[in-house]
Amino acid sequence: MCGIIGYIGDRKACDVIVKGLKRLEYRGYDSAGIVTGDGEKLEIRKGAGRIDELTKKLGFLEMKGNRGVGHTRWATHGVPNDINAHPQTDCTGRIVLAHNGIIENFSELKEELIGKGHTFKSDTDTEVIAHLIEEELKSSENFEEALRKALRRLKGSFALVIIYADEPDRLYVVRKESPLVLGIGNGETFAASDVPAFLEYTNRVVFLDDGEYAILTKDSYVVKRLDTGEVVEKPVHEISWTLDMAKKAGYPHFMLKEIYEQPRAIKDAIHGNREAIRSVAEEIASYDRVIFVAMGTSYHAALAGKYLLQRLARKIPIVEEASEFRYEFGDLVDDRTLIIAITQSGETADTLAAIKLAKSRGAKVLAIVNVVGSMATRIADLTLYTHAGPEIGVAATKTYTTQLTVLTMLAIELAKVLKTADEGYLEKLEGQLAKVPEMVELALKHDEPLRELAESLKDRRDFFYIGRGIGVPTALEGALKLKEISYIHAEGLSAGELKHGPLALLEDGVPVVAINPTGKVFDKMISNIEEARARGARMISLSDREDMAKVSDVFIEMPEVDELLSPIVYVVPLQLLAYHLAVMRGNDPDKPRNLAKSVTVE
Repeated sequence: MCGIIGYIGDRKACDVIVKGLKRLEYRGYDSAGIVTGDGEKLEIRKGAGRIDELTKKLGFLEMKGNRGVGHTRWATHGVPNDINAHPQTDCTGRIVLAHNGIIENFSELKEELIGKGHTFKSDTDTEVIAHLIEEELKSSENFEEALRKALRRLKGSFALVIIYADEPDRLYVVRKESPLVLGIGNGETFAASDVPAFLEYTNRVVFLDDGEYAILTKDSYVVKRLDTGEVVEKPVHEISWTLDMAKKAGYPHFMLKEIYEQPRAIKDAIHGNREAIRSVAEEIASYDRVIFVAMGTSYHAALAGKYLLQRLARKIPIVEEASEFRYEFGDLVDDRTLIIAITQSGETADTLAAIKLAKSRGAKVLAIVNVVGSMATRIADLTLYTHAGPEIGVAATKTYTTQLTVLTMLAIELAKVLKTADEGYLEKLEGQLAKVPEMVELALKHDEPLRELAESLKDRRDFFYIGRGIGVPTALEGALKLKEISYIHAEGLSAGELKHGPLALLEDGVPVVAINPTGKVFDKMISNIEEARARGARMISLSDREDMAKVSDVFIEMPEVDELLSPIVYVVPLQLLAYHLAVMRGNDPDKPRNLAKSVTVE
């Protein structure tokens, strides 16, 4: 996820763009850049670092021209550095663009373009777009035709704002599965990833739909379909958000916004790993000794990964908290060991220490990380990115579900390489995974009922979350979310453990949240639920089976999904429940007490 702003009008473009980038910095902050146009002359300044730092260092506010494009980056292809920062250009430097999204087929396009004589400067997927437009321009009547021809060849997601030096009175903008909105002013026009980028200047907006592009001048805009070139009439909306509200897209907190971003984030995780997943699976397939290391929410993702690798790839992994790994496993690791390290930030101190120790013993390390260029990616032998984008809320939401998505893809691909699961079943599972974003959308529809449920539970002191099999990590993560932001004591456990002690803590009205998708342990869970109800527990059940309503005080009907994919979908209502309980108890869910987003000390 990156932030883009484009401007054309009578103002000094750099002033508008720098302000806009600062308001979009929550979308990415590892590098930034600006291109401005003064007639046909284009000037580009860009580099790694934060907006304020780069504004002083590179003199963003000294740039001339009344049209321009700015970009603040969250790296997905190519480490954060000066060369990989956007905007990116073609060979001539006359086509300049900023991009948010992922180009899935950039490798094959890059190879083709190099064969035709194009020279690439960066490691980004974005640069391919500029060169592809340049190539199509050779056989097109005009720039618009070349743009349409080039973009129809791209696979993946993209929002683009493009300057073409030979057309000094316009900007081109495109949307396909990545956000882009137009701002309509008086004698000026804007385009941005989010409304706050230009809200200081206008509250009149036009929302582009997927597969649409627009041609902007300072006094006009026209929207067309990318496939046909047909003009599309779009309504202008007036919004009443304050700037602070707009940064959160109208949501009261970043955490809630990020919960609702999960369908998009999961799609990006799938798109962003299609090329990488096969080669990684082939490289690690021969390792039988597999150890997951992680902390916190990432540890729960690792537990789910353990079940996935067991079921599909017939491997028997160990899952260990990174903080304990050095003291318990240091002497057991060697060059026959695969370490799968999961860390959102790539800077978690305990996980980095575990990786370093494993490497010193000759182990192969695969890192599953959200932040490109972070320390974990530099130490690990292999890396898979979750492509979740920046997460502002301290409590992990979209970064967790994207970790689960990547782990699912890896387990499926390993099973294909090792031929340990039925091919028909694996194809079916992949097909369902592609539909998981839609299932998460359905799960989000429980928001209002969960808010009402939270109202009735806000004064409870204890919660229990139970599951079996691959439902156990979801129970643990649900309990962690509640503890983190509502400050209510919560315990997540295997339902089979209830009778071995925790039943003694159950009394009338104690909430017990049961995770029970259709699967091999469904009937066993029913028995555990009835045990808890017999002790007076208030049973809150999540399931795709309506008969669960008969044994529940509150039944949350979930979409029908394969049991192995259920952790991605079933955690969403638990995130919402924790969020609403936190807000009702007067807490700031974005900044829970005593906690930090990235734990960089041991």
